Amino acid sequence: MKSAYALTVVLVLAATSACSKKPAAPFDTLPTSNLTAFRLQNYEPPPPAAGAAPQPGMIPGLPPEIQQWVQQGAQGLQQLIPPGLIPPGMIPGVGATAPTATPTQENVPRFHGFRILGQTQVIDEGLKEELADILGKEGNFEGAPTNCMYAEMGLSFSAGGPPNDVLISFSCNQVNARTFAWPHPSTGMTPSAVKELSEVVQNLWPPGM
Repeated sequence: MKSAYALTVVLVLAATSACSKKPAAPFDTLPTSNLTAFRLQNYEPPPPAAGAAPQPGMIPGLPPEIQQWVQQGAQGLQQLIPPGLIPPGMIPGVGATAPTATPTQENVPRFHGFRILGQTQVIDEGLKEELADILGKEGNFEGAPTNCMYAEMGLSFSAGGPPNDVLISFSCNQVNARTFAWPHPSTGMTPSAVKELSEVVQNLWPPGM
């Protein structure tokens, strides 16, 4: 009887442990959802003001959060830096392309206000499970929400109902749920979450794409 009771306890604990590791909603549906990932232009600089002189060491027009992110090597995510955003030669090996003309507001495809630079349909089940585990785990987020949201990446997934859209900003270390209630107390990404998401990005958009 004791061994049977012990076995029951073990099975209950195992089941409880398995349930506790389940990603929070709606990310629990992500592995079986249709998922689109977007590369986004995190910032669109306004036309330079006449006679304005940039501060030494600063890239004209860029917010300080993006400045710092780029100067730190964009945390290995140089493929997410919009083409033409960084003046040629400003940072060695980063953004060394001529600035491109930005289409007018009316004819630019956007995802929740951010210009879409590229998008991909995510079919790989392993990548979808990784994203569900990262975004659906409370321990991957810390700190109070901030007003900083320069999104380099967007996700939209649906299992047949309304889409669940989320913005991800590596330069701000923040996420922002756009069409659903964020399931965790915090929205700031931990260093481990940034690292894991960066690895997913490398698979979605390999360097050089």
